[in-house]
Amino acid sequence: MQQVILRDLGLIDYKAAWDYQEKLLQEIVLKKMSEGYNANPLLSSPETITPNYFLLCEHPHVYTLGKSGKQDNLLIDENQLNQKSATFYKINRGGDITYHGPGQIVGYPILNLDYFFNDIHKYMRCLEEVIILTLAEYNITATRIEKLTGVWLDANDK
Repeated sequence: MQQVILRDLGLIDYKAAWDYQEKLLQEIVLKKMSEGYNANPLLSSPETITPNYFLLCEHPHVYTLGKSGKQDNLLIDENQLNQKSATFYKINRGGDITYHGPGQIVGYPILNLDYFFNDIHKYMRCLEEVIILTLAEYNITATRIEKLTGVWLDANDK
């Protein structure tokens, strides 16, 4: 059974959170490249088992553009970004335009999927289910929206 280290980063600038994720990822990659690493943790030495993380945070107003998105889909201009004190980043993740802001809890899993499974769609649905079940423990009803990735509150009220 793999352990996942939970870290609450609080309110943090998107770029600072991104840089921290990159740092953790590089540490994992270096361990995976080390002598003695095995995709099966039962066959690895304790020194070469990679850590797994789940980071929670909030961001000041930010829009991100994924590598499969189009800048034309950002419906506000630079002046409007400045008026909202919002930042904008082009990122190397998938997806299109994403907004994050204060009050929205964002979770960033950094997992060595060798220890779990490598089907990204199954991984995303399992991650959504974990969040839905966790929120249910706090009597918060969360759902999925067909054809969208993510977990939504009050999705049927829209």
